[in-house]
Amino acid sequence: MRDHLYLLAPDFTDPAYPGRRFYCWHCALMEGVLAGFPALGERLEVSRLPWPRPRQALVERVGEGNQSLPLLVLAPDAPDDLATGRYGDVRFIHDKDAILRALHLRHGFPEAHP
Repeated sequence: MRDHLYLLAPDFTDPAYPGRRFYCWHCALMEGVLAGFPALGERLEVSRLPWPRPRQALVERVGEGNQSLPLLVLAPDAPDDLATGRYGDVRFIHDKDAILRALHLRHGFPEAHP
């Protein structure tokens, strides 16, 4: 089992802002890192979910209260101290900086420059 990165699919609309199109900038950051290091990205499972909630695939894994993206579900072999959340036996990271750190530590992505 691999770490699983969930991102919002880009180019979505929000009924609260008629006629406008959006992307999630935290997810766009992750997309840029994946695009910059495609061979390393192959070590992950990546899912791009539609913007509207509920995001059922995510709810089933990490619960209704953990639908904010990006989110990295950790594989069973990941160290416990990387997780920022837990839903049953599923450990996950829901902070962009902590996700980038995990990508570096677990998958060899370079570090973001300070």
